[in-house]
Amino acid sequence: MTTPALLPLSGRRIPPLNLGPPSFPHHRATLRLSEKFILLLILSAFITLCFGAFFFLPDSSKHKRFDLGLEDVLIPHVDASKGAKNPGVFLIHGPDEHRHREEEERLRNKIRADHEKALEEAKEKLKKSREEIRAEIQTEKNKVVQEMKTKEKKPLPPVPIPNLIGIDGGDPEDNDIRKKREKIKEMMKHAWDNYRIYGWGHNELRPIARKGHSTNIFGSSQMGATIVDALDTLYIMGLHDEFRDGQKWIEHNLDFSVIFKIKAVQLAEKLLPAFNTPTGIPWAMVNLKSGVGRNWGWASAGSSILAEFGTLHMEFVHLSYLTGDPVYYKKVMHIRKLLQKMDRPNGLYPNYLNPRTGRWGQYHTSVGGLGDSFYEYLLKAWLMSDKTDHEARKMYDDAIEAIEKHLIKKSRGGLTFIGEWKNGHLEKKMGHLACFAGGMFALGADGSRMDKAGHYLELGAEIARTCHESYDRTALKLGPESFKFDGAVEAVAVRQAEKYYILRPEVIETYWYLWRFTHDPRYRQWGWEAALAIEKYCRVSGGFSGVKDVYSSTPTHDDVQQSFFLAETLKYLYLLFSSDDLLPLDHWVFNTEAHPLPVLHLANTTLSGNPAVR
Repeated sequence: MTTPALLPLSGRRIPPLNLGPPSFPHHRATLRLSEKFILLLILSAFITLCFGAFFFLPDSSKHKRFDLGLEDVLIPHVDASKGAKNPGVFLIHGPDEHRHREEEERLRNKIRADHEKALEEAKEKLKKSREEIRAEIQTEKNKVVQEMKTKEKKPLPPVPIPNLIGIDGGDPEDNDIRKKREKIKEMMKHAWDNYRIYGWGHNELRPIARKGHSTNIFGSSQMGATIVDALDTLYIMGLHDEFRDGQKWIEHNLDFSVIFKIKAVQLAEKLLPAFNTPTGIPWAMVNLKSGVGRNWGWASAGSSILAEFGTLHMEFVHLSYLTGDPVYYKKVMHIRKLLQKMDRPNGLYPNYLNPRTGRWGQYHTSVGGLGDSFYEYLLKAWLMSDKTDHEARKMYDDAIEAIEKHLIKKSRGGLTFIGEWKNGHLEKKMGHLACFAGGMFALGADGSRMDKAGHYLELGAEIARTCHESYDRTALKLGPESFKFDGAVEAVAVRQAEKYYILRPEVIETYWYLWRFTHDPRYRQWGWEAALAIEKYCRVSGGFSGVKDVYSSTPTHDDVQQSFFLAETLKYLYLLFSSDDLLPLDHWVFNTEAHPLPVLHLANTTLSGNPAVR
């Protein structure tokens, strides 16, 4: 949902997937491609799983502390010999208070020493010339590559792997809908082909300048973020040649010559030091060499961000499931347990939490940027567990009830919107990012408390209508970054800095979910309107670009083709014009960057002892 702050993850060796019963054998080439697909889904999810927005906000002195005790939690499917009494269950015991204080003090001392060491290293580096620094960096890179190549790869025992259901096809019966779907596919090919020509290997594309575009949120200029982000969309659309091109780049340039799962674990192990804080709430960023972490300076006196540390659960749990290693699961469950113990103003989760003190930062709550995907992941943790993670569902229901009570309002003109709570008052402004919530409410309707499924489905529809109005009230029929509900102004951006559109997916995402649950044709109609507007105003000869003012009939382009445009916007449009058997929601859960992860059905798993795919 939000702009990704890079936290690349990964895992160990994985056995090949059983894609069908023995009576329906698959051609080996197709099998290998499908195996790579699921591994790359996991890779894509890991590389884009932490999100935030860029605002500087002041601190608040009204805080609450919590103790660091960890309740007993269970993880299915981990080796029982590691300490669990019951087969297939790993028991995690909380430390006693005395040991906990000692551990906290040890971590504080280590953090202080690490930061002092890093500061001294930085001072020494600054004394050297640029050429010397570059040479050292290249030497370190070569050393890491060599270590990865020579390090022994221990095979893992086979683990239950879900069958892949509905990963291709989805051809609609209606000829008009089929043509629209083909148009979306052509748009994807235009975006990909131009990236392939002008930005290959760079994180993103500047389609007008026709060169690569790099941003600091990915940590490196040539991480190939667009390639990783786009792979599953290419596969779903049947663009298998393009998929293989991307796969080859990853193998050769990100040193993915080994199985993707092994690479994932190597990266994940490098990320684990980010959790070495007195509270266990991770830093936003970590130096992969030194293990020293830090937070954004603008984030309420160095706080961690709810939508970052709260958007790790799906990927970390899935990694523990695939590897049998509970360490990743334990990290995110620790975060959940701590959040459950904390006092929440009006039942709302503030967007900022200090990882050193365990205190809330500024009392700012948002279902848009800084908070959004935390709530999404509570619901999706329940769904991914085949609706067995009741704790996650309760946290979601509690949070949604508080949001509906304090943040959701109806304008004078009858539009339902989600405002933002800031230091005791409601700001009547809704961001484009918050428009995903319409789909979330629809997705979570089934299983809601007090038989309120119809209520939440209707609430999702009302949010979809409001977000459609934010598009319809512009000159370009594309929505602004945020819009106000203040007096006579409704669903319209007021400040110039909020009038841009950067190819965001959230509104189309909500249309897709509402279409899946209602089959109301208005959602396909609204989605097609958005697709035509993107085609008309954002398409350029070198790809697709965002625009700086959606209220101007002669817009200026920002010259950036965002990686999430290929990962999310075009994927959701393609699914909107596909039949429901493509990635059915009872078998797949989409992470916040629209990368599908399989629901872990106990009755839909298979063990395979075949050699792992390379």
